[in-house]
Amino acid sequence: MRNTLSLLFITFVFIGYSQEEPMSFTLQEAIDYALENNRKAKNAVRDIEAAKQQKWETTATGLPQLNANIDYQNFLKQQFDQPFDLGEDGFIDFGAPQSVTAGASLTQKIFDGTYLVGLQSAKVFLEISKNAKDKTDLEVRKAVINAYGNVLLSEESITIYEKNILVLRKNLDETTKIYENGLEEEESVEQLQITLSNLESGLNNAKRLQSIAYQMFNITLGLDYNTSVALTENLENLAEKNISLEVLDKENDITSTVDYKIAENDKRSKELLLKLEKSKALPTLNASLSGAYLANRESFNFLDFNNPWVGIATFGATLNIPIFSSGMRSAATQRAKINLEKSKDDLTETQQRLNLEIETARSNYRFATEDYNNKKQNLALAQRIEQKNQTKFFEGIGSSFELRQAQTQLYTAQQELLQAMLDVISTKAELETLTNQITNF
Repeated sequence: MRNTLSLLFITFVFIGYSQEEPMSFTLQEAIDYALENNRKAKNAVRDIEAAKQQKWETTATGLPQLNANIDYQNFLKQQFDQPFDLGEDGFIDFGAPQSVTAGASLTQKIFDGTYLVGLQSAKVFLEISKNAKDKTDLEVRKAVINAYGNVLLSEESITIYEKNILVLRKNLDETTKIYENGLEEEESVEQLQITLSNLESGLNNAKRLQSIAYQMFNITLGLDYNTSVALTENLENLAEKNISLEVLDKENDITSTVDYKIAENDKRSKELLLKLEKSKALPTLNASLSGAYLANRESFNFLDFNNPWVGIATFGATLNIPIFSSGMRSAATQRAKINLEKSKDDLTETQQRLNLEIETARSNYRFATEDYNNKKQNLALAQRIEQKNQTKFFEGIGSSFELRQAQTQLYTAQQELLQAMLDVISTKAELETLTNQITNF
């Protein structure tokens, strides 16, 4: 019994530990997960499926349509009550109070210009949905990269704050003891206290931002915002992997970008709308075949097939020829032409805008890489300056003001380097999103 209880206890502990173990992600794993689970990405997939169904819905309108109907009537007041002689088949009483008509009809489009345009439009609509999915995937990828980088930034900031606070507290303790022995001014202690207070405030804010960054990361991936996750990348290593200046030498291929394809699809849809308005002036031809059986009874005994049913069948064709619409079709066609001209200008503007945005993104990425290298050098200089001022201060040849200034400069350089790392990652993601030239991490 004791062994059984011990086994159950170990099992429950193991299950509890397994449930609490956080999900871990590299950046590429996070991107792959988001592309499958992000809510916008899933809805984009659903939009494609809906477009496929709409395409078939449009196609089916031109295929044979078969319908059946059953009509039952009970004449509470009859107009006449005379039987109809069917010869050898007997009589059918058209004046009977109850009647049932059961029939079926088959219709088929023979020619309809709007239907042909509709088929083309359904295909374009499907292409629009696919391009929208590609656009959504690019935006989700960029959002994941930024969210991942912000989490790493918050973690690195907390680590730096904690290290600086640890060093500063040690300096404050030593300075306080020197002051108590009368070998240092009170201002030196107060200067360090001000610096320590600022660092502690910054640490508390960084912890709050870390919580928000994790929640934003979870939402971007499609997880519950309170899910426990762990990131396995390092901000500096990630920044180094994103420094690839070869992307700056590639020529702009605007036609391969998603935004250009979307604008081109819009122009194509406007062309089809113009074609649709023109097709409304063409004749339409439809054919139909229908049949029915009719039975009249004095009482509700229609399942008694010993009594006669009368059968009828018809075939027909309908030709509609538009002649005069008081200028309505002409106005609709002119409006479609205007919208087409607008879409052409929009396509040209999109092309010009994309060229500008890509060049801007390349400039921002180049600056981010240069700034990153510059910030690394600045941090190394700030560390040496701060160390020299610490030595001077404790040797009695430097002032507390100079030490605090050097420390503040160091802390600023640390945060600027972290931000420069994030900028390298985010600007490259922006450039790749615009050019649709994706690289894996």
